Amino acid sequence: MKESVTIIAEAGVNHNGHPELAMRLVDAAAAAGADAVKFQTFRAGELVSRHARKAAYQQAATDPQESQLAMIQRLELDQNSHAMLADHCRARGITFLSTPFDLPSLALLTDEMNLPLLKIPSGEVTNGPFLVRVGATGKKIILSTGMATLGEIETALGALAFGMLGPTDPPSLAGCAAAFTSPEGQALLLERVTLLHCTTEYPAPLDQVNLRAMDAMAAAFGLPVGYSDHTTGIAVPIAAVARGAVVIEKHFTLDRSLPGPDHRASLEPDELAAMVRAIRAVETALRGHGRKLPMATEQKNREVARKSLVAIAPIARGEPFSEGNLGIKRPGSGISPMEYWQWLGRTASRAYQPDEPIVAEGEAS
Repeated sequence: MKESVTIIAEAGVNHNGHPELAMRLVDAAAAAGADAVKFQTFRAGELVSRHARKAAYQQAATDPQESQLAMIQRLELDQNSHAMLADHCRARGITFLSTPFDLPSLALLTDEMNLPLLKIPSGEVTNGPFLVRVGATGKKIILSTGMATLGEIETALGALAFGMLGPTDPPSLAGCAAAFTSPEGQALLLERVTLLHCTTEYPAPLDQVNLRAMDAMAAAFGLPVGYSDHTTGIAVPIAAVARGAVVIEKHFTLDRSLPGPDHRASLEPDELAAMVRAIRAVETALRGHGRKLPMATEQKNREVARKSLVAIAPIARGEPFSEGNLGIKRPGSGISPMEYWQWLGRTASRAYQPDEPIVAEGEAS
């Protein structure tokens, strides 16, 4: 990952199975200033059984009589479409990414298209055989962790590490655990893996985001952590950046009123652009040494904003300074008000008119 936050515009299946619409999504993501646009790569028959039911949000957004398998079949893009989209991304100067959901799709993205980075979805966190194969690709990996416990994430990282190490022994839970705890496995995970906190609901209620789980994941695994957002609006991903997210992933669509399972929980292009601008602004505000010191641009305002000791009543030469004649007013070019108590009871070495600054030179004690 680069030093600045990587913003992934998640097109997902919001192309509704139409390559032309997918191309327009690439254009919108590039125009919004996203770093990458991500799709989903799957073979419906490899991903979903005939008996799999839809999630509630999918039922609400699509024909409730349609099976999940039939829905997924409608949303599948073929290999030629993937190649076309990757070419279009290169032409538009935006990174092409996709999420593999099965082994043939993993092979397409790694062996055929040679993508340097893979995004693994939350639903595959417990798919040990798949994760071992992902780890064996040698690619960099972003792993979403929706619905997962820290223990499940650790086991998933163990499977990735097992694949990364290229062992000769057959995979096993014990082997994955050993790979996770090994110095070599830990080094490879740190080099290649970024974790994303995520709440797998569409849209995700704000009180279910649990954004501070990012901190727990970073502390538990010592890996870079980002955030995959399913809330409405752009407030939460911006907050995640302020909290240290190195990757932000956000669903977007050309039109929320389009039919399909994910459109309603997605940003439209102008909202995506606003999110990108806000994240870049937050990034700029987070730069700096982190020490609490006056910044260069503040120096010119110190004298204007701060105050000094002044006379608030006529003061005769030799008269003691008192609460009745010694006050505190702007500008801050004179004696600091922090010295106020030290001046009470001292005698004036010269006369003062109201609002004149008190001067230290020659004053009697």
